[in-house]
Amino acid sequence: ALPICAVSIHRITKAALRFGGNMKIRFYNAKILTMQSEDIITGELHTDGDKITFAGSENIPQGSFDREIDLTGKLIIPGFKNAHTHTAMTFLRSFADDLPLNDWLYEQVFPHEAKLTEEAVYVFTQLGNMEYLTSGITSSFDMYMKLDSYAKACTDMGYRSVLCGSINDFGGTVEGIEEEYNKFNRFDPLISYQLGFHAEYTTKRGTLEGLAKLSQKYKAPMYTHSSETKSETDGCRERYGLSPTQFFEKLGMLEYGGGGFHCVWFDEEDMRIAREKGLWIVTNPSSNLKLASGIAPLCEMKRRGIDRMAIGTDGAASNNCLDMFREMFLVTALQKYRENDAAAFPAFDVLKMACTGGALAMGLTDCDMLAPGKQADLAVIDLMQPNMQPIHNIAKNLVYAGTKQNVVMTMVAGKILYENGKFTTVDANEVYERAEKLTREICG
Repeated sequence: ALPICAVSIHRITKAALRFGGNMKIRFYNAKILTMQSEDIITGELHTDGDKITFAGSENIPQGSFDREIDLTGKLIIPGFKNAHTHTAMTFLRSFADDLPLNDWLYEQVFPHEAKLTEEAVYVFTQLGNMEYLTSGITSSFDMYMKLDSYAKACTDMGYRSVLCGSINDFGGTVEGIEEEYNKFNRFDPLISYQLGFHAEYTTKRGTLEGLAKLSQKYKAPMYTHSSETKSETDGCRERYGLSPTQFFEKLGMLEYGGGGFHCVWFDEEDMRIAREKGLWIVTNPSSNLKLASGIAPLCEMKRRGIDRMAIGTDGAASNNCLDMFREMFLVTALQKYRENDAAAFPAFDVLKMACTGGALAMGLTDCDMLAPGKQADLAVIDLMQPNMQPIHNIAKNLVYAGTKQNVVMTMVAGKILYENGKFTTVDANEVYERAEKLTREICG
């Protein structure tokens, strides 16, 4: 059998060639971390179209496949889920760094975002998605604008995404959010939509009250930036006498759950609400450090019974690297520092956040683990590299030593989108050239 760098293609049917992802693929001699437990098995994983049909080491079904891939020395994991990002902000990567948050946002980000065209959002989205794929990320929870172009950029390259409403005082209406909710939840199997808004400090009370009614009408969760900075949280208390989370609860926005992005400045009452309402806490450590926003109290949240946690990169303007490996390391390392306890927040808990937690936070209940009937969204990790050796504990290797150089394949909905440094559904050089040209037109 040939290694992954020269995989054997026994047979590709005309139907498989025509429909791309509608192939039957067999991965064998693989280590598999299904995320159903911490156990790693050595066996096979089979896909048929967009679904996993088998994952295990016993009673392996026989049959014919369009492609068979030997994964000796490699590990299959559920793809990472980027549970908070603004993908098209790739055009502002390294453009306005080393500035205070308000200067960065209001003087640099917002004015240049106002110049974005439909074409620009399409190209910058594909650039960001390509970066996700190199990091083993198979889906993202994206809050941005010009959603038709964004969704088309994703579906054209076969990438899965959940769109999050982003209404604020600069644009959008409650009626528009309702239209988006209905449109994009019927748009394509790779696209779904969750109700959301930018933040309390950018959205007037009347709009928030309208969104609360919308959440109740559809019995749908609500998502937003929440308590990202101390000034944001203090400002909300000055306006309403409540923290953002407490204010959202008062408005009836959290009756059907949802989540907060960042949640750095949560107090005891915020944590009580999060636990009782089943809110998802999506932490973004790189962005929070770079913008000096603080360190989210994740360990304290766990002690108070909050177990719904996920990880996001945030956008490339504030991160600037869309890399889940770096985020995972920072999640655990920052909690150890904050708690003054090297045992705090163990590696498997972080890995579970990145794979399973993110999927559930985004509503992707069929993308949370590797099991028959689940979506064939996965990443293949090369263990035969120096930073993965020796193998005492694979989960700890991934979180503490792993980098995106270990990702050799990323599959979404049964279709291989990235393999051995190559993208299969986009012309990388064309995307780079278009992105550079559009960036110069917007940023000068």
